[in-house]
Amino acid sequence: MPRLVPLEKTRNLGIMAHIDAGKTTTTERILYYTGMTHKMGEVHEGTAVMDYMEQEQERGITITSAATTCIWNDIRINLIDTPGHVDFTAEVERSLRVLDGAIAILGAVEGVEPQTEAVWRQADKYRVPRIVFVNKMDRAGADFEACINQLRSKLHANPIAIQLPLSAEDSFQGVIDLIRQKAISWKEETLGAGYEETEIPAACRENASRWRDQMIESLGEMDDHILSKYVHGEPVSAEEIKASLRRCAISLKAVPVLCGAAFKNKGVQPLLDAVVDYLPSPMDVPPIEGVVPETEEKVTRRAADDEPFAALVFKIMTDAFVGQLAFLRVYSGSLGNGDSVYNPRRGRRERISRLLRMHADKREEIDEVFAGDIAAAIGLKSVSTGDTICDEDHPIVLEAMDFPTPVVSVAIEPKTKADQEKLGNALSKLTQEDPTFKVHTDPDTGQTLISGMGELHLEILVDRMMREFNVAANVGRPQVAYRETVLAAAEAEGKYIRQTGGRGQYGHVNLRLDPLPHPDPSEIADLTKKKSTNKFDAELNLLFIDAIVSGTVPREFIPPVYQGVREAMEGGVLAGYEMTGMRVTLHDGSYHEVDSS
Repeated sequence: MPRLVPLEKTRNLGIMAHIDAGKTTTTERILYYTGMTHKMGEVHEGTAVMDYMEQEQERGITITSAATTCIWNDIRINLIDTPGHVDFTAEVERSLRVLDGAIAILGAVEGVEPQTEAVWRQADKYRVPRIVFVNKMDRAGADFEACINQLRSKLHANPIAIQLPLSAEDSFQGVIDLIRQKAISWKEETLGAGYEETEIPAACRENASRWRDQMIESLGEMDDHILSKYVHGEPVSAEEIKASLRRCAISLKAVPVLCGAAFKNKGVQPLLDAVVDYLPSPMDVPPIEGVVPETEEKVTRRAADDEPFAALVFKIMTDAFVGQLAFLRVYSGSLGNGDSVYNPRRGRRERISRLLRMHADKREEIDEVFAGDIAAAIGLKSVSTGDTICDEDHPIVLEAMDFPTPVVSVAIEPKTKADQEKLGNALSKLTQEDPTFKVHTDPDTGQTLISGMGELHLEILVDRMMREFNVAANVGRPQVAYRETVLAAAEAEGKYIRQTGGRGQYGHVNLRLDPLPHPDPSEIADLTKKKSTNKFDAELNLLFIDAIVSGTVPREFIPPVYQGVREAMEGGVLAGYEMTGMRVTLHDGSYHEVDSS
């Protein structure tokens, strides 16, 4: 079956922000104006399409990232709405990993908030181009210019305002388009679906002209063609500005900034136009890089249907009716119903039974997916979040995702014997869905402990166990998972000698410990490549350096030394908590030819 939408007319887009900045409200307006829904959902009424879980509707927050698809001006937009709470940071992480662009939403009163900084860093990590939407311009205290300044000072971004608010606070009417030099105001009786373009009011012209000059000047610093026209006093056309802005946004040199009030239905259509104009299609981003499993040789895959198939599983969801749903982003090639795929991490082939296009919790069956698509597959039993699935004849492993370690634990136990088995099943399914949710048994007390990113995170998961899996359980009080670390360099010598008659035991090492608060990924990659006995454990933030010269400790004994260091880090010296953030250098030692083994 041929592709229905050309690749250059596809946008894979996420919406990210701090809590209560208006992500879901903006998404609901996007769905309404693109004709995907015929009634606007509201978060405070519990009717938002994207917040479909019972807990989301009751609490008025987004808990899980929801995917949908809509069409705007013949461009297909695959849209993912993400949570704002830090407890659900894994949802943002895995969404940004597979997206080509993002809308960052700021509250016009609050500006840049702590979680805005966190999601911005996540987008920087995956080099995701973004545009900024300053929302809630109708609220008392709204300040568009302050938001622009905070983008510079707090996020170190290069914001370029392409709109100005037409009035603000209670009198907010619409926006001034600086590129086309028009004022746009929305008709309230049409719920914002109708709007009119007029000339910029006389009172705003001078200010608009100043901001437009700033926009062209900022573009001129990054674009020689614009600079040449600006210096010679020649007029710069709207098409030239748009083309330059697109190049700067995709290359992460600039961030276009728009404004509006999503709840009052103002500013959403120009935001959709900006998504189409300034965010990349899968063809505009560099080819995805991966490694061949056996040889570790680097290979790339272009976003093209004729390339070998490669996709990344970025989310697992348990469905009461169809079992396990695996959400995947296709980077190259195509995949049809009934096709077999290869999971290089497991070394297993699996067959796709059905492919679905998701619309929040609704699903539409499709026959085939192509490069650049985001879809869900039924039939993949052994995949986990971050796994690559590919063509068996052309295996590739794409870069997986890093998730933070849990910070809060609670003890959980079933209320009755009948709940025991159901609890085990529920915990198994939830750990498969959520990479930041961990289950382990306390070695001292024998209790089952569940760990997550915060009290809210664990509260939601326990609530889901009761509702979805019908498990009645008692939950203990939350305990913070403290960590210990070293603050200064230290040296230590360890000697183990035991004679029991006949062959004894002998080990002797000299170690140097240094703090490692923020490991540098490039330095770690260089060190581990240079020597196979140099190791890095991301979970413990432990960098182990083998600095042995002249074979004072034979090579075969170095991995056991590393294992010994890892075991020692399981219990710290202050309060017995796990240790983290250390650089351990093995620089000297000795061995016995007979007794060392």
